[in-house]
Amino acid sequence: MSEKDTTDLYQVFDQSTTVLMQALNTSYLDAFIETADNIIDNGTVRVEDGVPNEKIVKELTELYKTVDYKKMDAPSIRRAIQMAMIRAIKVDKIQAIHQITPDTIAYIMGYLILRLYKEQKSVKVLDPAVGSANLLTEVMNQLNLELHENVSGIGIDNDDSMISIASISAKMQGLDIELIHQDSLAEMDIPDIDLVVSDLPVGYYPIDENTVGFETRASKGHSYVHHLLIEQSVKYLKEGEFAVFLVPSNLFQTNEAKGLLKWMQDTVYLQGVLNLPKELFLNESAQKAIMILQKRGNGAKQADKVMLGEFPSFKDTDAFQKFMQEVVDWEEKDLLKK
Repeated sequence: MSEKDTTDLYQVFDQSTTVLMQALNTSYLDAFIETADNIIDNGTVRVEDGVPNEKIVKELTELYKTVDYKKMDAPSIRRAIQMAMIRAIKVDKIQAIHQITPDTIAYIMGYLILRLYKEQKSVKVLDPAVGSANLLTEVMNQLNLELHENVSGIGIDNDDSMISIASISAKMQGLDIELIHQDSLAEMDIPDIDLVVSDLPVGYYPIDENTVGFETRASKGHSYVHHLLIEQSVKYLKEGEFAVFLVPSNLFQTNEAKGLLKWMQDTVYLQGVLNLPKELFLNESAQKAIMILQKRGNGAKQADKVMLGEFPSFKDTDAFQKFMQEVVDWEEKDLLKK
């Protein structure tokens, strides 16, 4: 991955977005979507009713010529888009639910997934809360490097701006991703999935009538959306395959956990829960964990040893690498043991 490519592309993103934001009197996020679409359209600036004016069109056209994303590798492009999203979050003061999965966490989730699919020539990945697709595209890029075969994705989100960003990211990185703009808890017209990966939104789902039929719905009041999304996505997962989620570390310590655990007992094997370092979060209640589930059936079985633990500080390189090796050894010698 070229750091220079990432920086150069981000600078063009940022400069052109700032110009368009002022010219169109719009948010940074909307201006970024506009400028990225222009870049994908061979640097053609879209003009409606004389806006932006000729001077700005010329300025943007010259700016777009300074980079060629088609000559960059996918990780460099993904990282530049991520940097633009971080900028949008700061400028527009975007709510937390739209914030992106941090690079380090996305990389770790992808790294943990690689060994689970090393024998498969074709992998279709679902992210039911795709957002800007930073996590999905990172995982797909890692699988592409390892498998050199058919890796495709499906991303679902009910926010049209996030779907637009995800579409830009997929096109610029050359990834085969079908994006669907809908409520992920509604019936989905998708094929059976080989892998689910998602940084789940946390909180209550407001439309109680849509949760009828879900085993993880609350007995009274609103249900947790992250519980419902776990159940929903596993429904479309092939038997014996894996779902890797980013979840609250206290997932099983809430009053509502009983329904989730009951559903899990009949549907999946809980194979691992790995807490991320506390230093990454504002407080202990915000701490998250990587959870590995395996759908029952097709020869799947409970690992002899469930992998439970907490990552050491990312700043302690030696301890971090040692812990990652322990997880890899567990995957290869326990989880994947025939």
